[in-house]
Amino acid sequence: MNSKRENISKALIRYIPACYIPYVVDLMFSEKLAFRISKPRKTKAGDYRPPFNGEPHRISINGDLNPYAFLITTVHEFAHMTTHVKYGGKVLPHGIEWKNEFKRLLIPVLEQKELPETIEKALMRSLHNLKASSCSDIHLMRALREFNEVDHDMELLENIGNNMYFRLGKMTFQRGILRRRKYLCTEVKTGKKYLVNRLAEVEPLKDE
Repeated sequence: MNSKRENISKALIRYIPACYIPYVVDLMFSEKLAFRISKPRKTKAGDYRPPFNGEPHRISINGDLNPYAFLITTVHEFAHMTTHVKYGGKVLPHGIEWKNEFKRLLIPVLEQKELPETIEKALMRSLHNLKASSCSDIHLMRALREFNEVDHDMELLENIGNNMYFRLGKMTFQRGILRRRKYLCTEVKTGKKYLVNRLAEVEPLKDE
């Protein structure tokens, strides 16, 4: 068992700040779990699947996240797991039960006092008014993005201007109006409307 924990700890070094690895490993061994580092996904940073037909809990985290985003996303998904253990599938995915579990699992992370100040402040703010995820908490998302590698071909959607064209994945859009935290964008090829997070990283394009 110890050698397995050590191997997992070594594998996590490239993804999570070293001081938090023991805590994450403890969470991994708290239940029968299949933990996977996933290829980048546009629609989500992490995923939790409950046990089915004797299979273990399953958690997957995108491997391209910066270390702090990987850590917070991992805690987010473990909160789904512990919520399922306590309440089964009878509660809302991001209801009060999940919020309480997320808060409970975040407290040891904050108590270590090893987070950058901007992220710590954003998390403390979240604890008082928890959002569904880091992807819907604008302040936390901004704080986490400070530690992303800079890609000079990409820009935040909120910075490109209304009616400007951009590429997201393999699709081309024209930015429209802001609706709360998302822009209503038109997919050029089909004319379909999509809501896109204001902090999505997109590739700006010249007028089509």
